Amino acid sequence: MGSRLTPFSKLLITLLIVAVVVLGGRWILNNTDFGKGLKNKAETSSTANDSDAETGGAPSDAIKIGVVTWGGYAGGQYFNEGFKANTDSRFYKDYGFKVDFKVLDDFVASRDAFKRGDIDLLWATIDAFPTEAGEMADIQPQVVLQADWSRGGDAIVARRGIGSVADLKGKKIAVAELTPSHSFLLWLLEAGGMTEKDVTLIKQASAIDAAEAFKAQQVDAAVVWSPDDEACLSAVAGSRILESSKSASNIIADVFIAKKAWVDANPKKMQQLYEGWMKGAAEINSDPAAKQKAAKILSENFEGVSQEWALKAIDNVRLCTHGDNLNFFGLNPDFKGVTGDRLYGRMTQVYTDLGYITGRTPSWREISNSTAVRNTNLSGPENAAEGQKTFTEVTKKEGAEKETIATKRVSINFRSGEYKLDENAKYIIDKEFVEIAKAFANARIRIEGNTDNVGNKASNVALSQKRAEAVRDYLVSEHAMPRNRFIVIGNGPDNPVESNDTEAGKAKNRRTDFELVRE
Repeated sequence: MGSRLTPFSKLLITLLIVAVVVLGGRWILNNTDFGKGLKNKAETSSTANDSDAETGGAPSDAIKIGVVTWGGYAGGQYFNEGFKANTDSRFYKDYGFKVDFKVLDDFVASRDAFKRGDIDLLWATIDAFPTEAGEMADIQPQVVLQADWSRGGDAIVARRGIGSVADLKGKKIAVAELTPSHSFLLWLLEAGGMTEKDVTLIKQASAIDAAEAFKAQQVDAAVVWSPDDEACLSAVAGSRILESSKSASNIIADVFIAKKAWVDANPKKMQQLYEGWMKGAAEINSDPAAKQKAAKILSENFEGVSQEWALKAIDNVRLCTHGDNLNFFGLNPDFKGVTGDRLYGRMTQVYTDLGYITGRTPSWREISNSTAVRNTNLSGPENAAEGQKTFTEVTKKEGAEKETIATKRVSINFRSGEYKLDENAKYIIDKEFVEIAKAFANARIRIEGNTDNVGNKASNVALSQKRAEAVRDYLVSEHAMPRNRFIVIGNGPDNPVESNDTEAGKAKNRRTDFELVRE
């Protein structure tokens, strides 16, 4: 017959069992996916009472960020290991704070939430921001980081028979007013020497509505988001993509804004949020596995979105790195591309001239805050800025046969018989075409020199060729554009736009045509 355990022995055994359970449970919570899930669920429940309903139950001390269903914010969401505040987030592990992304696809609702303070950072696009910056002046919005450039995420679809911007004249175009879609259309019309007065705008609440109007064949063209562009082509026989932000690569720049008071109160958090976001973007850009993981995160948090769709959404943007932000905020003195300052300033003037802005718009110096960018040091090729597109050299014959997307006619005055550019000619090129060339940085450009019919035809053809080459050489040397991007043709008197029987007609025929062409 065995001996009974003493009360003290029973206590020791009980304590040992409890210790094993506690240590085992802690190991499971910290080292298994099942345990981490339970831990996050418990944490979410414990903070629910200290949350704002407008931010989806996020902890009150989390950085709350308002986004839309778009692939360009994947860098931050990937680094956060999802949209919701959680302890697996690298923001939490590396910097000690939580981040919560809230999808706010309703534009007005997102702005109201930002003004109320329900979210700390909010998406915007710098091209369209001038139309709302004035109304936000009392809360002092600050542009704190650039998240992406649209690179195929926005497109203009057109019905059969519309093959160039010139063909849009007098046509009905569905567009979401005062949005990036509107900015894109304005730029494309300008590249074709037109304005919105040359077309009929059918204003829509969103790009999704614009796509529906096109599919119902209520309009001739529409500015839409990808992948709605593909759905439009399937729905309307013979339709085509007239142009997309793959070529118009430096027009739609997604940024995030925060109130100045919040930035001033949280300088360290802002810098660390930026740094982590840039690390995430760099990893996605350089690692296919990271991109797949990011697409999975997006598909799990965007309603009705597949991982395939999410992957395409990421591929249709340039996720901006630290180097890109240095360029965008004008912190790289050697950069000659599109900066936030130039884009914001130009679109402020465009929307003002069209009557969409009536009051004062804050200047770029008032709305930009590059403190986080300046205080961050990220090196290595993965954090470098995007390079220029590499263009292959084409023959003159190949270049002449390329289909025209848009033609901008510019009168550049040369002395009789000369082809060198004077300072006034350079000023005209800068004013009339350089910004377009930079905005459509991924598009090839054909430069065609033209003359009137005075003098020998062969001499005029040779002279017009040299004049077009002089324009190309100026764009290459002064504005650092790739030489192979340009197709140079001298037409001489063969392509008049007016009669050579009058002096006014001759003057219009002495011109240089800048054409965006299809690859």
